[in-house]
Amino acid sequence: MTDLAAAEGLDFRFDRIQPGNTFGAHRVLHLANRARVQDAVKERMLLGYMTEGEPIGNPDVVARMAGEVGLELAEVRSLLASDAYSREVRADEQQARDLGITGVPFFVFAERYAVAGAQPADVLLRVLERAWGEVAAPAFAEGAACGPGGCD
Repeated sequence: MTDLAAAEGLDFRFDRIQPGNTFGAHRVLHLANRARVQDAVKERMLLGYMTEGEPIGNPDVVARMAGEVGLELAEVRSLLASDAYSREVRADEQQARDLGITGVPFFVFAERYAVAGAQPADVLLRVLERAWGEVAAPAFAEGAACGPGGCD
């Protein structure tokens, strides 16, 4: 797996990983989504966990990493000291159970296509294209059209 990651420019260091409870990190991701920096926060946490050996279960570490990429440190610390976004994370967990998800990564496209595990980019592209074809089709049937200049 480290070789596959390296071929994509990722440095996975399983020898550095420190397991921990990620519930707080997932709550911070909900805050980050509201602040429109969720991707940056998630990527920072993944880098910290998978490459740098950061203890993702440590609230101080999670707060520091989130602060490094756009969230206010005081707001993150306050969130982690509360139960904010706990219901949302529990709902995410329930949705995962309902979908039969037992591991990560796991991708769901258009609420009907699922891809489990680390898959090559061409597999993900084929699923995305199929899902897009089904989701976009009704809009085109109603007269909407997209071209080089944008969509009507």
